[in-house]
Amino acid sequence: MKRPDKQNVTCEQELAAIRDSLEVLGGKWKLRIMRHLNNHVHEVNTFKKIQREIEGISAKMLTKELQDLEINLLITRTVRDTKPVSVSYAITSYGLSVFTVNDSLVDWGLKHRQKIK
Repeated sequence: MKRPDKQNVTCEQELAAIRDSLEVLGGKWKLRIMRHLNNHVHEVNTFKKIQREIEGISAKMLTKELQDLEINLLITRTVRDTKPVSVSYAITSYGLSVFTVNDSLVDWGLKHRQKIK
């Protein structure tokens, strides 16, 4: 996907882009879920595993956030042919494009924690 030339983007378009980004990625959990899936890419990431490893997220909220991420093509949901049937989640190649943003937030967050200590 070609990135628009920053010189030809208006302030209004930039603000709309920020709004769109926050709508897809905003909230307490989405970037954390994606970071978890990326860090555990070689593992089977079932719903229970994700819920167990992301402290504080409820089943209801995890369900909602996983659905939103899947709708936005950032993760895939795979029904596994096991007994009982299980579902696993993985990050998509498109979802990996979020990590330039995610990595910047992690770096800034680490520096911020040091600054306010």
